[in-house]
Amino acid sequence: MAGLETGAVVDLSDIVVLLGRFPALAGLTLGVGPGEVVVVRGPNGAGKTTLLKALAGLAPITQGTAHVLGVDLRRDRRTARRSVGLLGHQGFLYDDLTVSENVAFGVRAAGGDPARILPAMDRVGLVDRIRGLRVGTCSAGQRRRTSLAVLVARNPALWLLDEPHAGLDPEARDLLDALVREAAAGGTTVLVASHDEARAEALATRVVTVAGGHVTEDRAAHVS
Repeated sequence: MAGLETGAVVDLSDIVVLLGRFPALAGLTLGVGPGEVVVVRGPNGAGKTTLLKALAGLAPITQGTAHVLGVDLRRDRRTARRSVGLLGHQGFLYDDLTVSENVAFGVRAAGGDPARILPAMDRVGLVDRIRGLRVGTCSAGQRRRTSLAVLVARNPALWLLDEPHAGLDPEARDLLDALVREAAAGGTTVLVASHDEARAEALATRVVTVAGGHVTEDRAAHVS
């Protein structure tokens, strides 16, 4: 699957992303098709998070060719962001807004359907008593569920999950896994960077190893 592919959701060839002067991605090539669930593994500092940020249009690509959902990331990162959902370490939440307000804001900012907001909060277990809390007062798990609700409500074509199980209790981890499987079954493409490799690989169709800023292995996931 490495290399460029017609109709690929993710289409990267020899991309370079700099953090300062350091090449966090140094000639990385990757192609991912619709409905795939790809686990991105590798040691700390390998470039996993940078890869997800680049695909989300949050880290500029300085060399190579890069397309996400047909959009040229080197020319138009803003357009790509509307069809991509990144669940990262920070969560992109506003502490002074309530849980409900954060979900609504995230959906509106991406041009999503407001009718999906309440069902998404129900789906991730954000009950009424939590929805009115200001996010700054929420637990790590509640914040994580809020970010997940934004992702589900937006329903982007590409999910980018960076350590998505972190901060979640066992029930919420199982819920996240179910949501990934449902999304992929509907044709959504998912990339997951996770240190919980056994859990992540149980979801995956492929496993990609990144080291030194490029792909060193690309294999099919083990099917149990």
